[in-house]
Amino acid sequence: MTAMAKTAATNSTVLELRNLITEFVTQRGTFRAVDDVSLELHAGKTLCVVGESGSGKSVMSRSILQIVDPPGRVTGGQALLHRHRTARGSDFDETIDLLQLDPKSKAIRNLRGRDIAMIFQEPMSSLSPVHRIGDQVGEAIRLHEAVSKKEARERTLELLRKVEIPNPGKAIDQFPFEFSGGMRQRAMIAMALACNPTVLIADEPTTALDVTIQAEILDLIRSIQDESDMAVMFITHDMGVVAEIADEIAVMRFGKVVETGDVYEIFEKPQHPYTQRLLNSVRELDHPSARRLEMRETRAIGEPILVSDGITKVFGSGKRWFGGEVKGFKAVNTANLELRKGENLGVVGESGSGKTTLGRCLQRVYEVTDGRVLYTNEAGQERDIAGLTEDQLAEPWRDIRTVFQDPFSSLNPRMTIGQIIGEPLVVEGKLTGQQIRDRVHELLELVGLPASAYMRYPHAFSGGQRQRVSIARAIAPNPRVIIADEATSALDVSIRTQVLDLLLDLQKRFDLSFILISHDIAVIRYFCDRIAVMYRGQIVETGDTETVCQKPQHAYTQSLLSAVPVADPRVRGQKQRVRYQEAT
Repeated sequence: MTAMAKTAATNSTVLELRNLITEFVTQRGTFRAVDDVSLELHAGKTLCVVGESGSGKSVMSRSILQIVDPPGRVTGGQALLHRHRTARGSDFDETIDLLQLDPKSKAIRNLRGRDIAMIFQEPMSSLSPVHRIGDQVGEAIRLHEAVSKKEARERTLELLRKVEIPNPGKAIDQFPFEFSGGMRQRAMIAMALACNPTVLIADEPTTALDVTIQAEILDLIRSIQDESDMAVMFITHDMGVVAEIADEIAVMRFGKVVETGDVYEIFEKPQHPYTQRLLNSVRELDHPSARRLEMRETRAIGEPILVSDGITKVFGSGKRWFGGEVKGFKAVNTANLELRKGENLGVVGESGSGKTTLGRCLQRVYEVTDGRVLYTNEAGQERDIAGLTEDQLAEPWRDIRTVFQDPFSSLNPRMTIGQIIGEPLVVEGKLTGQQIRDRVHELLELVGLPASAYMRYPHAFSGGQRQRVSIARAIAPNPRVIIADEATSALDVSIRTQVLDLLLDLQKRFDLSFILISHDIAVIRYFCDRIAVMYRGQIVETGDTETVCQKPQHAYTQSLLSAVPVADPRVRGQKQRVRYQEAT
């Protein structure tokens, strides 16, 4: 494409939504998930659609291609695809209303993947587990183009090289389960780009990925867009990603677009109160919590309360049936960690680095393979939890509690909120029925939930409210240490700060100590006094949070921090990426 042609294409509207409406018919009536949405996508530009969970972003994107899951259906509006075609030696333009096509017709199937491609959030559920990667990418090519199997395979190899999948000659014959999360997402991108679409819809494509892999995927999409002048609709709740890649922003709330504009205008002068609140929540996490800093001025951090002394955890080792040893996987490798009384210690690292396994070893949910876990109880007695029998674990399990990552799966859907929070008290056996009910009502008030929640079930609450229930359950038996394992990662950014502030308020009231496990540097920086960085089971760096964030010493920490997107479009492209290569 010549420079003049590319400029002209860049100024053109490729996809236009006019008054789009998508509804779900339920037993309680009709719910309008997408409510009168109008947007435009331009060639060579990226439109980021942002908003919290339930705002209608994903339903809107699926409505364009008419792939909304039942009982949802598009009930109004237009989705106009503006195509430039060449036929019989002449160029001409045509406009197709995608919503006027039968969702099962050949006409719309011809457009899906060829003109408009989509990348979904979770690649493992989007790829067939029983077909090889090459077959799946090749199928997308052969579906829209009259090519042989051999030609499709050659094109697939070229695409795998383009998305920088290592050793494409081998990868083409592998199955999705043999790929990492980042590799699977690259395969999805290769499939989406197979027919050089004019529009790419990316629905939270980096949410499930580590920050370093996320940075690589964003670079990849941007470079491909520069080559092909493709229009991109990028759906996300991460304002750092938005600041990094967006040309324009559309903010959605309750199914409506409440604000649109240039990325710089939205970040500098947001007009809608919801956009202002969203950006303020993001900016709060750019700095240490004022609550925590104020607490440290009046309450000093004490002596070590929980110490891991060279602990190692190996999975899958043992003897073979017919002799010989099975070498296991070392999830935690000689980890040394120290949590002090009243302190907030952050453990950060990518998926598979051993963070969660370390937390479960510290609580003795997992038996450690080697090393000691030293806990100092309220009486000042130090005990090695790793060496205790199950009968001796009552005190440590009461004093060291966990708040899990997913508030949806960690609460029993068949139990009321009162039963869930009261369960640890029932197990402890120190309180009577009425005393337990009184304690649960007290805990509900502490975490900011109404007393009426007592008889309700988890499905009746939002994600943030469910996490408050999880916190109430964790503090029910008056613990001394809370291990919060990705406790805010499933929450929207505005709710995230509320939950972190709640934990800080509870810490001040009950003199708690926290280990916060997270892959989110912003959350760690906001909440934690010190930080430990994990890589492949080892703790590679520890120190004061601000010192580690500002002046990281280990090459992996430098790589991790350099990949974190900054929620400010003015500094876009100024951050120097550091890529970590492990010494062989």
